[in-house]
Amino acid sequence: MKPHALHKNLYFWLFLIPALFFFINVVIIPFILGIVYSFTNWNGFQFLNSKFIGTYNYKQAFSDKAFLSSMGLTFEYAIITVILVNIIGFFLALLVTRKFKSSHALRAVFFMPNLIGGLLLGFIWQFIFSKFMVFIGQSLKISSLSFNWLNEPNSAFWSLVIVSTWQMAGYVMIIYIAGLQSIPRDVLEAAQIDGANSMQRLRHIVLPLMMPSFTVNLFIVLSNAFKQYDTNLSLTNGGPYGTTQLLAMNIYQTAFSHNNYAVAQAKAVIFFLIIMVVTLLQVHFTSKREVEA
Repeated sequence: MKPHALHKNLYFWLFLIPALFFFINVVIIPFILGIVYSFTNWNGFQFLNSKFIGTYNYKQAFSDKAFLSSMGLTFEYAIITVILVNIIGFFLALLVTRKFKSSHALRAVFFMPNLIGGLLLGFIWQFIFSKFMVFIGQSLKISSLSFNWLNEPNSAFWSLVIVSTWQMAGYVMIIYIAGLQSIPRDVLEAAQIDGANSMQRLRHIVLPLMMPSFTVNLFIVLSNAFKQYDTNLSLTNGGPYGTTQLLAMNIYQTAFSHNNYAVAQAKAVIFFLIIMVVTLLQVHFTSKREVEA
């Protein structure tokens, strides 16, 4: 091996080994141990004294009505959020890629909610839904607004959807902007010369060429929606009466509120499998629709 190639490989491993070390210790090893724990009566502290109990924890998880309810609610929340975030994010990208003076300022404004942490965001919108909206409703004498949104199961769920959409739309907008800017101008100009109007160009040229961006954004929003916890905690805390408790919160409460660590670990493994299957299917089907310019 040439000295130059040897030095190149040495530098490669010197940069890779620290990251690989932390990845193995922080992700891989806990993941493997978590699967092992799910088949034992682990109490959260002493693993050596734990006994192998087979699939008992998984049976307990699937017999937990709150867990099944959280699973259904999470699917509903994920589907609605994915649709709203991507539709709004795409049309925001169409808006800010038009040539006008404040387009760059609008990009920053639309992206800004994504910079706010989920916990802080939840507390901000908790004030809006429980205080500000009530004040506006009472001032304008609109009965449909003059109530605490977080006290009603249906409105509490939609408040969670609204906050998540508001936070994520600006993020996916950036990816859609990159996708729009990568479309060859000459293709759009040729279609315009041939008589295609704006809607026809959008449907037959822009959307097909934007499929890689749709694939990425669907994956990001879908995985984030399934893993939602911080906003769920600070905005509704699973209430009222557990009607907005998503899967991540159910797993957390099983472990740290009910001290059923092994059952919680079994739920976490089920949770991982659900996310893996759903996201792999999504990437598979959307990737098949991608075309090249």
